[in-house]
Amino acid sequence: MNKPELLGRWTKQKSEELYGIKNWGAGYFSISGDGEVMVNASKDDNTAAVSLMDIVSGVRERGLDMPVLLRFENLLDSQISFLNNSFNKAMKKLEYKGEYRGVYPVKVNQQQQVIEEVTKFGQRYHHGLEVGSKPELIAALSLMQDKEACLICNGYKDEEFIDLGLYAVKMGFKCFFVMENPSELDIILDRSKTLGIQPNIGIRIKLSAKAGGHWTDSGGDRSIFGLNVSQLIETVDRLKEKGMLDCLKLLHYHLGSQIPNIRDIRSAVLEATQVYAELVKEGAPMGYLDLGGGLAVDYDGSNTNYTCSRNYSVEEYCSDIVEAVMSVLDTSNVPHPVIVTESGRSTVAYYSVLLFNVLDVEKFEEYDIPEQLDDNASEQIKNLFDVHKSINLRNIQECYNDALYYRDEIRDMFKHGRINLRDRAFSEKIFWNTINQIAKEKKKIKKPLPDLEDLESAIADIYYCNFSVFQSIPDSWAIDQLFPIMPIHRLLELPKRNAVIADITCDCDGKIDRFIDIHDVRTTLPLHDMKNGDDYFLGAFLVGAYQETLGDLHNLFGDTNVVSVRINPDGTYDLVKEIQGDSVADVLSYVEFDPKDMVVRFRKTAEAAIRDGLIKTSDRREIMRAFESGLRGYTYYER
Repeated sequence: MNKPELLGRWTKQKSEELYGIKNWGAGYFSISGDGEVMVNASKDDNTAAVSLMDIVSGVRERGLDMPVLLRFENLLDSQISFLNNSFNKAMKKLEYKGEYRGVYPVKVNQQQQVIEEVTKFGQRYHHGLEVGSKPELIAALSLMQDKEACLICNGYKDEEFIDLGLYAVKMGFKCFFVMENPSELDIILDRSKTLGIQPNIGIRIKLSAKAGGHWTDSGGDRSIFGLNVSQLIETVDRLKEKGMLDCLKLLHYHLGSQIPNIRDIRSAVLEATQVYAELVKEGAPMGYLDLGGGLAVDYDGSNTNYTCSRNYSVEEYCSDIVEAVMSVLDTSNVPHPVIVTESGRSTVAYYSVLLFNVLDVEKFEEYDIPEQLDDNASEQIKNLFDVHKSINLRNIQECYNDALYYRDEIRDMFKHGRINLRDRAFSEKIFWNTINQIAKEKKKIKKPLPDLEDLESAIADIYYCNFSVFQSIPDSWAIDQLFPIMPIHRLLELPKRNAVIADITCDCDGKIDRFIDIHDVRTTLPLHDMKNGDDYFLGAFLVGAYQETLGDLHNLFGDTNVVSVRINPDGTYDLVKEIQGDSVADVLSYVEFDPKDMVVRFRKTAEAAIRDGLIKTSDRREIMRAFESGLRGYTYYER
């Protein structure tokens, strides 16, 4: 790239606008004057920042390769502080008499390092954990030290689960059993009587309120977990009958994850708080109101009620919740409870960045075709050629329809042996040149042309990247979740190519062809031309929530390399923890192969090849070395 292009045609500000980094980055991500993506230690513009490209160099020098998942300790610390401080400021401003206690749902990202750091950074705020299974409870108990933090137990609970929770209560933890269905009460009361430990009981209520977004069915009358109001009253009466109403201390609901509209959140809080007030009137001591999850992440930066965004700030979220709780309880003269939220997504989403390199590119280029056709060309090819020659601004819709028609006719002729392979290939060149020309003309028209909306993706380049969608960002495939994806360098250069991203799984679903946009969803991502011999790196951002937990072993691609990064005040960084990604032997053992047995079996196969005269004895040594080296190797593409 020459200097005039740098100064006159493209700037970092244009890259910021194109990729929306200031909109979705929440103050954590920016572009440097050198055109590289920077990670800031906190939302404060004056904090230290490091370049992702510098980290890539450091990681590679230490012997780890792409893809790599970076976890930034500073961002997790900052998000926990931001949420707690926002609630505390709202409570102080509105003169709320209770407190806030956040809990992190372990299911959002169950990696040991993540849970350990949540408990470490959250301790100064008494930020606790939420568990939904016995393994999660055991993991939580091994890491929790803060007796002031809440430990919320959701999900189905057997005797062993309840015994562990009761022992946690005996050890001084604020551990709550949240009833998901009426049948749980008997086992909670039975085990507490047997062990002689008074339980802290919570009830999950089914609200009539529902929220928009991917998880709308989590709320409403037909949600699969929780008690309806009739079951709630029956439970209160049972507790009264047993003389244990004083154990009922918490009311919980869960409206859904990633709730984009603040009005839905406020509506649910009002309804739940009214139920809470009624439980106090029934004689339950209560004291805790758990509003569940739902605090959304603005993945696309649009600040709207679109499913991948939110139309509110964290500060507005906190203020609306506190104000709604007060508006109900003050009129009922009920003391303000401890407000609990289970905000996992917003806590860890920013924390993780997936970096991967581009391995190859299939470019869409215009073909060289003659100005005139040979007289021997078939009538259908001549018709298609005439369409190509006649394109103008006024007839692009007609030309598009005609091109499809003649293309399909020619393909049908080939299937029936009426044209040969070379003619078929030549017709494809004419067709794609026609589509490309129509796409260029379409850009000049301001009004929407619905039939031509997919043209851009049809002629997009394919960038083949060293990662697996199914392992590292499965929500992109499973529920069409949008994640910010962009180059992490060369951002002072004009990105001239429009691309879709393919992973290396050889699966037709192993691609990303929907990208964030401030106004809509893009079907292509602007990227730079590959330079011969130079690496090109992309980053997928805001992937800290659910993606590691939900990732699978599609094509036996395992966990990526993981590096935990701490940004120092002077702008340097430390790699505080490195976890090597799965080897081939690791993932094969997950699916019941025994690597040692595999070596023995393959050695016998190689020995048989010697007997059959297919290889030499010396060949076997090299073949076995390659086989065993492959078992030890990274499951992803290695340089």
